[in-house]
Amino acid sequence: MLKSTTVSGPKCPSCGDRKMVTDETTGELFCGRCGFVVTDKISDTGAEWRSFTNDDTNRARTGAGTSLTMHDMGLSTVIGAANKDSTGKPLTSSMKSSIERLRTWDSRSQAHSSADRNLRQALNEMGKLKDKLALTDAVVEKAAYIYRKAMEKKLVRGRSIQGLVAACLYAACRNTETPRTLDDVANGINIRRKDVARCYRLIFRELELKMPVVDPVKGVSRIASIAELSEKSKRKAVEILEQAKKIGMVAGKDPMGIAAAALYLACISTGEVKSQKDISIASGVTEVTIRNRCAGLRKMLQN
Repeated sequence: MLKSTTVSGPKCPSCGDRKMVTDETTGELFCGRCGFVVTDKISDTGAEWRSFTNDDTNRARTGAGTSLTMHDMGLSTVIGAANKDSTGKPLTSSMKSSIERLRTWDSRSQAHSSADRNLRQALNEMGKLKDKLALTDAVVEKAAYIYRKAMEKKLVRGRSIQGLVAACLYAACRNTETPRTLDDVANGINIRRKDVARCYRLIFRELELKMPVVDPVKGVSRIASIAELSEKSKRKAVEILEQAKKIGMVAGKDPMGIAAAALYLACISTGEVKSQKDISIASGVTEVTIRNRCAGLRKMLQN
């Protein structure tokens, strides 16, 4: 394959032109103007593999990348599930039973200590919660990192795996500014909210985590979609919250509560009919909280 390049090095010895052409098939570098061959030994910088099969879709031999969400970080090897030898022939019945025993012991040997078994179970729980809460890979990766740090600090011993997994996921959501509440995480893993909160306070204190302030604007679209509000009301609520942030009114307030109040006031402003109860159910905060936050936002809007 010919590739045209402009080399800023020496000129063509024959005509002095700088435009060189590379022939990757023969390994030659020659002048694009007069055809003078400068060198016939160019190193191939492309991929080193070759495919000898009809299927050229994936010829890479590197495998998947490392990940904290796997207990062995994806670095260990496993015995494949296919009962075939290297030539593709099926194994004999006696060999099948031997390979099955080897697979069992191979699986057990990867988690021989109690800490490894604990980590494997915790990461499995994280994988289930990822699908339930519709979380991204980055959030689960961060949660796995926090859980590994908690294991190093010996915070796992004597505590519920599910509680700590939920707390690590909630901490990862807070850290990455993913709008998930404690109730969402607790309901997803089916344990009490109080247990998740207790474990979260523990890892927050012991690991000295630094959490950004939650932006209430991120909760607006979620509440609006559950309550089936219009785009006009959503935009009005975002305007109200931006105005409240400028004067420092959202600091120290529950982000879901103040987002729900802004949406309720936006509905009144746009003429959309939605009761406080509807928005309360959609946001997960009480009607009393919405009324209290509305009082402060109304004063701000009047001034």
